[in-house]
Amino acid sequence: MVLVEQKPIEIDGSYGEGGGQILRTALALSAIRRKPLTIYHIRSNRNNPGLQAQHLEAVEALARITKAQTEGVKFGSQRITFAPQEILPGDYQFEVKTAGSVTLLLQAIFFPLCLSGGISRVTLIGGTHVPWSPSFHYLSEVFLPTLQRMGVSAQAVIEKWGFYPKGGGKIQLKIDPVHELKPISLAERGSLKKVRGISAISNLPEHVADRQRKQALRKIQRELKIEAEIATLYDIPSNGPGVDAQ
Repeated sequence: MVLVEQKPIEIDGSYGEGGGQILRTALALSAIRRKPLTIYHIRSNRNNPGLQAQHLEAVEALARITKAQTEGVKFGSQRITFAPQEILPGDYQFEVKTAGSVTLLLQAIFFPLCLSGGISRVTLIGGTHVPWSPSFHYLSEVFLPTLQRMGVSAQAVIEKWGFYPKGGGKIQLKIDPVHELKPISLAERGSLKKVRGISAISNLPEHVADRQRKQALRKIQRELKIEAEIATLYDIPSNGPGVDAQ
């Protein structure tokens, strides 16, 4: 049972796309603002509604970081109450027991740890390059550099890639405390200056990565009329076969 002085803010999880994003965003804001919340109809617009492995791990991870009192946090639950107490920087390890996305898990805990007042080191284990979620390389090459312009300092390295269905990838992050958030404007895309990418395989013949790279280069040249740099990565460490291009 949750014992809180404030009445929890109630959020309908079926709003909008009715998926996991509203859950992760609401939890992160709850932790930052120190305000309890109740989320109901969690992921009600999905074929498998309620908390799945990666969502459950996100709730439990943030509860640990914030010493939160919780109710209803279990696999398949469509209603939870979350009451954070404080944000604790430190060394953490969280694991999604499937190929669930570690970058989506990170969406729940990243900004609370940025605003915790101390340095945090986080190990995340699970899916690093899986469908329907940002990959590790999007995190490291796009997301974090963009946030750096706002005053956020964080470094991420990958030790092991995690593909569907075996997962088991491993990334390490160091998150420094944010002293001041600066506004930025992303209203204009800007001109295209360069195209870079990777063609990566694990436990597959090398020609798979080569064909993938050549096809990407042809398509970029044909449609964008620009030369591209695409690195080929062979036999990257992972628990099973996998291929990635971005």
